[in-house]
Amino acid sequence: MPARGLEGSRAPRWRLRPTAAWALAPAAAVLAAFWLLPLAHLIVLGGQARDAAGSGYWQVLGSAQYLGSLAQTCLLAAVVTMASLLVGGITGVFLARQRFFGRSTLVALLTFPLAFPGVVVGFLVILLAGRQGLFAMLGLKIAGERWVFAYSLAGLFLGYLYFSIPRVILTVMAACESLDRSLEEAAQSLGASPWRVVNDVIIPGLAPALVSCGAICFATSMGAFGTAFTLGTQLNVTPVAIYNVFTNYANFTVAAALSVVLGALTWAVLLLARRMVRQSGTVL
Repeated sequence: MPARGLEGSRAPRWRLRPTAAWALAPAAAVLAAFWLLPLAHLIVLGGQARDAAGSGYWQVLGSAQYLGSLAQTCLLAAVVTMASLLVGGITGVFLARQRFFGRSTLVALLTFPLAFPGVVVGFLVILLAGRQGLFAMLGLKIAGERWVFAYSLAGLFLGYLYFSIPRVILTVMAACESLDRSLEEAAQSLGASPWRVVNDVIIPGLAPALVSCGAICFATSMGAFGTAFTLGTQLNVTPVAIYNVFTNYANFTVAAALSVVLGALTWAVLLLARRMVRQSGTVL
C-alpha cells in the first residue's frame, strides 16, 4: 500500500517541475525574442499586398522566375548532397578503418574548409576557375581559350562541395566507431563478397548518420549566400534572388515571402529526414 501511494503521488511525466521550468525560462525568452517574433513578423509581412499584384506569396507562387529559382536551388542542393555523401562517405569509412603515417594531417587538411566563411570559399573557386584562375591559364595553353566556370552553377556546385564534404567525412568517421565489426566478420565468414558486406552491413549501419548529415548538407546548400554572392549576383538561386529583391527593389513583401517559402522547403526536408531516422536505422 505505501508503495502504491508513492506511485500515485508521482507527477505525470509530461509535467515540468518548477525547477525545470525556471531552467528553461532563459532559453524560452531568447527563442521568443530573437526567433519566434521575427519569424511571425516575416510570415505576416509576406502575406501583405504591396500593390495590385497581390500578396508576396501570390507573387512568388505565380512567378515563373521565382519558382524556377526555387526549383534550381532545390536541385542544386540535392546534387550537392548526393555528391557529398558519395565522396565524403567513402573517404570517411576509409579514414576510420585505416591507420597510416600522416593520417591525422590528412584528416585535418580534408576538414580545413570548415574554417572558411562562404566569401572565402567563393574566392577560392574564382582563383581556381575564374577568368584569371588556374583552369583559365591551363585552357589557354592547351586549347587556346580560357576555361571559366566559376561564375555559373558549376562553380557554385564546386563551392558548396568545399564545406559539405568535410561535414560528411567527420560524421561518417564518428559513426564508424559505433559499428559492430563482428557483423562484418560474420558476413565474410559466410562467403559474402566485399561489395555484399558494404551493401548489406556497412551502409545500413551508417544509414542514420548519412541521412542526418545529408539533411544538414541540403539545408546548408539551400540557404548559403556568401559563396553565391561572391561568385556573382546573376546566379538564379533563391538566396541571391532574396538579396536582389530586398536591396535593389526594396520589395520587402516579396523578399519575406521568398524567405518563408525557402525556409518551409528546407524545414520539410529536415523533418522528413528526422522521421526516416526515427522509423528505421536502415533507411537510405
